[in-house]
Amino acid sequence: MENERLRSAMESAHLDVETLAERVNVDPKTVRRWLHGCLPHPRHRWKVSELLQLPEKSLWPLKGNASSSSDCTAEMLAAYAHRSDVPPEAWWRLFVKAEKHIDLLGIALLFLPEQHPYLVELLKEKASTGCQVRIALAHPDSVALRMRDGEEYPGTLPPRIQTTLYHFRDILHHDGIQIRFHSTVLYISYARFDDEMFVMPQLFRLHGSKAPLLHLRSLIPGGIFANFAAHFEAVWETTTPLEAIEGCHSA
Repeated sequence: MENERLRSAMESAHLDVETLAERVNVDPKTVRRWLHGCLPHPRHRWKVSELLQLPEKSLWPLKGNASSSSDCTAEMLAAYAHRSDVPPEAWWRLFVKAEKHIDLLGIALLFLPEQHPYLVELLKEKASTGCQVRIALAHPDSVALRMRDGEEYPGTLPPRIQTTLYHFRDILHHDGIQIRFHSTVLYISYARFDDEMFVMPQLFRLHGSKAPLLHLRSLIPGGIFANFAAHFEAVWETTTPLEAIEGCHSA
């Protein structure tokens, strides 16, 4: 698997492959293999850890059982104070990389089609190659949505959901893509792309763009990633197909 934690640490330290290779005294091809998941020799791990000023275990966590807090913490690739701090290209990169699963859970998720004008076409392409796409939006008439709408800006969330459906009108009944409504009290918004995910806590009276975002990578059974993945599956089991909702229109 790709070592996104190492890649992210290199980007934060402004070190490209060639520079890191020179400082560790290895061939650039070796660094590229590390980025593609190969485990470096211990002396190289120590040197890279020193250069990036990060614990070795956080750069190369070992798979196993979730037996310690450090094992679980290693699943966290990055944390952002606000969802809006994540550049759109980071989202797009994960959409493009996904091959098996794209799962989205939120209230309206309108920022996604607005930020990515080619998202619908990409989702069609992914579905055509066997990628399962599941999108769960808030039921516009649910009690939970009315409560959340009252916390933020009353009257704004149902129209945003309808606008999202308008953006997604060409994939509402597309093979391999499911778009459904949930009626749950939403504790988090969630986006999964195979073995990576963005998790966004829903905070009281705070717009989603201002809430924190965690970037997670699946590394261990029963870890943080697995817990959030199970949360999505539990919510998905309660969802309702759009066509079962009277008055729901795609435009």
